[in-house]
Amino acid sequence: MYVSIVTTLYNSAQFIETFYERVSSAARKITDNYEIVFVNDGSPDNSLEAAIALYERDEKVRVVDLSRNFGHHKAMMTGLEHARGDLVFLLDCDLEEEPEILEEFYNEMKRSAADVVYGVQEKRKGTLVERLSGEIFYRTFNVLSASPIPRNVTTARLMTRRYVNALLLHRERELAIAGLWSITGFKQVPMSIVKHSSMNEGYTLRKRVAIFVDFVTSFSSKPLVFIFYLGCAIILVSAIAALYLILRVVFYGDLLAGWPSLIISVWLLGGLAIFCLGVIGIYLSKVFSETKQRPYTIVRELYEHVPGKG
Repeated sequence: MYVSIVTTLYNSAQFIETFYERVSSAARKITDNYEIVFVNDGSPDNSLEAAIALYERDEKVRVVDLSRNFGHHKAMMTGLEHARGDLVFLLDCDLEEEPEILEEFYNEMKRSAADVVYGVQEKRKGTLVERLSGEIFYRTFNVLSASPIPRNVTTARLMTRRYVNALLLHRERELAIAGLWSITGFKQVPMSIVKHSSMNEGYTLRKRVAIFVDFVTSFSSKPLVFIFYLGCAIILVSAIAALYLILRVVFYGDLLAGWPSLIISVWLLGGLAIFCLGVIGIYLSKVFSETKQRPYTIVRELYEHVPGKG
């Protein structure tokens, strides 16, 4: 197998047929030896049925049906595990990224001898809030992380087999896949692409915040270091304030009044304490999750054509 095309399905039924036709046409410009791997991530619509219909009429199609919805990143990693190609093209099937970029990525990979060619958006799509939140995400994460990720990176990427094998060595259960793409290393070359909008937007603001927290706590210990220095700063400021109040009593006879300021101080310190405990709790929950060693996905059914059978 020369090229594997991997995509995930979640509320994707309306895109599957068009995606299949376009990506098949793009693959045939490179080789006739290719496969398309659809990973059904517990989609509530008829995405699975649509993918199985393609499998029944085209032996190049394989379908990995997960037992429930595990999440986009885990579904992508499962698809990469099942890919058999020397080259693996990862792409969402919602047509936000054009399947025809496969040929461009392939030519760039041959030209640059890279292990990965990945897409970055020419201009970030979406509303002002989406663009601002994206900018804040990348800037904050790259400040906190020892392994920065490219700004406006997309799912679309063409990877060599040795890179995919190295990527699959990461076995953590709390996946932040863009961070894994970065820390795996090898020669990675960006290509500017246009990312279109679609009606299949699954990332709400709540999900974006959750992903940001997962990214930071999975790839950086700086928040824990920040808590230590924050505690030191609070102790220092408190000591200076206490010394100041004592000196006022000793030298000026001032009474230590000011209940409102005292209450505000208690609320401030209480809030900081709860925040810090929350950050520590997130790290501990990740440790707890990793120690259980549960599989990050479970495959219910695998639809594939076995040579020499049926």
